[in-house]
Amino acid sequence: MPTPSRSPTATAGAAIAIALAICTVLLGGCASIANVRQGDAVSAEAASQARPNTRSVAQGVEVMGRHGRLDAAARTQLLQGLGNQGNASALNRQVQAMARFGDVDLYAGNEAQLLMDGPVTFAAMFQAIAQARHSVLLQSYIIEDQGVAAQLAALLARKRAEGVRVLVLYDALGSIGTPAAYFEALHSADVPTCAFNPVNPLQRLGYWGINHRDHRKILVVDRAVGFTGGINISTVYGSGSFGRQRRLPPDSVQNGWRDTQIRLRGPAVAALEDLVRSTWLTQGCMGALPSLAPLQPAIQAGPAGQQLVRVVASTPDEEQSRIYAMLVNAIDVASKSVYLTMAYFAPGQELVDALCDAARRGVDVQLVLPGKSDFAPVLHAGRDHYARLLAAGVKLFELQDAVLHAKSAVIDGVLSTVGSSNLDWRSIALNSEVNVVLLGEDFGDAMQRMFRQDLANSHAITPAAWAERPLADRVKQTLAGLVERLL
Repeated sequence: MPTPSRSPTATAGAAIAIALAICTVLLGGCASIANVRQGDAVSAEAASQARPNTRSVAQGVEVMGRHGRLDAAARTQLLQGLGNQGNASALNRQVQAMARFGDVDLYAGNEAQLLMDGPVTFAAMFQAIAQARHSVLLQSYIIEDQGVAAQLAALLARKRAEGVRVLVLYDALGSIGTPAAYFEALHSADVPTCAFNPVNPLQRLGYWGINHRDHRKILVVDRAVGFTGGINISTVYGSGSFGRQRRLPPDSVQNGWRDTQIRLRGPAVAALEDLVRSTWLTQGCMGALPSLAPLQPAIQAGPAGQQLVRVVASTPDEEQSRIYAMLVNAIDVASKSVYLTMAYFAPGQELVDALCDAARRGVDVQLVLPGKSDFAPVLHAGRDHYARLLAAGVKLFELQDAVLHAKSAVIDGVLSTVGSSNLDWRSIALNSEVNVVLLGEDFGDAMQRMFRQDLANSHAITPAAWAERPLADRVKQTLAGLVERLL
């Protein structure tokens, strides 16, 4: 399992991966992905001419505003307003594709802000915690004990002393290297903590599943401001990925990671908090949950923003990953562009098929993938797909001078997603994950600007250069591709 904070010890990460792979085989934990594609790929002409009626699309979704669920007329008006940004047909196709897969709950009236890399993200998170008046709920795959994690613990203890209710939920395997003293100190400060699926089955009887990991990263303050994305509480985010004063050594995975987080204000934040609460309860964690916080006056008085948001969560208990299905179907109905930035890319044939089909029908498909990684087997497994992707016309780029850990996409400029879910077998079938989907061109423009910045720091992979790669690399990629679903 990729474990960012333990990356300097590559052998430890490899040992964990091998152990999990063995457990997967012995325990039969390798779930299968049901077919999530809604049908054959459409032609570019058919995709561009398909213009679902806004009224009919609105019937297939539920929208929650600050005063409750919107009726059909209000939903139609909302979608028409987003369409007035300039690309109504693409927006309607994306909403229709989501609705075909199942129930779609959207949240209106949100403010969303992209946060690039650790320093900016931690500054925003710490500011929100410092302003907390009622509750702070934190859920993270990795929580370390040094650097930013030490600062976090001190801040959480201070807020608890001020009367704010605080809880911390972390993954037992992701945080396996964190000394128990770190969490004991939080307990001493009256901050309940809980390990998701303890590695030791005797630690909390009845809650053990070595393959099922909680990979989500969520912070919710006062049920009013929420954060989610790919950033763990880890020292590897000590500096930004771009514009550093010194370049990192070529093999360094210690610092300067490239990652993306999102800050939300508005009704969608309640959905993030409910995920933390649900996980706490289903894990049998000790310590009472904070009572539901009343909405802040600013939210009661009016919408925090104009962003339409969907919170998509997935767990291994589902027949198929809702996040994976959402992304595959969004690519299937794309008519203009697919821009994907992905840390761990070993997605299996179904998503590769969708990307290739989109490129062949004239969609501009561009992928920013890692040039270096803290987990080499997944890196090689992803590269095993390069030849096919390049042959179909997909443009591939590898980020240089930073470890890519972001998981984001923007499709047709109208559907954006940021979250914790990678495109590897573990995220798709074995982890608990969460992504936020944002609809509309305004946020899509911000996502595309971020993507172009990543492109400027990436190296293009051309078909000619890829055909000349060394034999040793080919062998690594082929072998990794054979065990892709065990990584």
